[in-house]
Amino acid sequence: MWLSARVLEQHLFAYHFLHGSPDPVEAALDAYRNDDGGYGHALEPDLRGPVSQPLHTTHALRVLDEIGRCGGQRVERVCRYLTSVSHVDGALPAVHPSQRGYPAAPFIPVVGAPHSDLLATGPAVGLLHRNDVWHAWIFRATDFCWQAVESLEKSHPYEVEAAMVFLDSVPDRPRAQAAADRLGRLVREQRLAALAPDRLDAWPVSPGYAPGEHHFPHDFARSPESLARAWFTDDEMERSLDHLVAGQQEDGGWPIRWRRWAPLPTLESRSLVTIEALRTLRAYGRFVG
Repeated sequence: MWLSARVLEQHLFAYHFLHGSPDPVEAALDAYRNDDGGYGHALEPDLRGPVSQPLHTTHALRVLDEIGRCGGQRVERVCRYLTSVSHVDGALPAVHPSQRGYPAAPFIPVVGAPHSDLLATGPAVGLLHRNDVWHAWIFRATDFCWQAVESLEKSHPYEVEAAMVFLDSVPDRPRAQAAADRLGRLVREQRLAALAPDRLDAWPVSPGYAPGEHHFPHDFARSPESLARAWFTDDEMERSLDHLVAGQQEDGGWPIRWRRWAPLPTLESRSLVTIEALRTLRAYGRFVG
């Protein structure tokens, strides 16, 4: 973390594991905020450039949620920004066309008329619900997420992860439980979670993913409280966590599993996945030092 992480992740690491204050995290995050209420400046490392984007802004909500400050006027401005870039159905595009002209990962296409995307909308709506934020945009976006989640027939791991952020926090718990049960059956039927990490050649990688970009039970259920935890047996989850522990590299960090396209995004992303790995292990009672 001290070798290559950004200032934001260094403060976030200190907050989670070294009894640090949330104040420096919040101050570092402000450097990424734009006048329109959204966030940019490569907060999500695979999208470069200064312009606000839904993925950057959801990333900011995730940080604010982690430090217990996802509320107030800042989040009100975020909701106004999300309203301004959403479609008529309330859904967000994965990438707003304003990204055109700035570098972006080749697996994140910038198109002139992007479609409504659960991958972008689900996490934003879920994080806002988790923090009891109410705004007119959230009602429309919630309706979109319900329709998108309940109509999924074929999916891929990142979309399922986005759906789970929504389902783990949306207020209608019986409906969320039913949707999660159905989604869990889909994950197992379509073999989206590698249940035997020692035999990864037996598990397919989703189309468009990098070679070896497998997903594991702990990627879907990042804590025992997630509805996705019920999808996996105790043995499957233990093997998944053992595999996560084994993935730590000599410098103490974890590698990214998705396609590497430029040196700096790779370095910046490693600190993100390292904090995520440590938080997941701690949530399951694994010692993290």
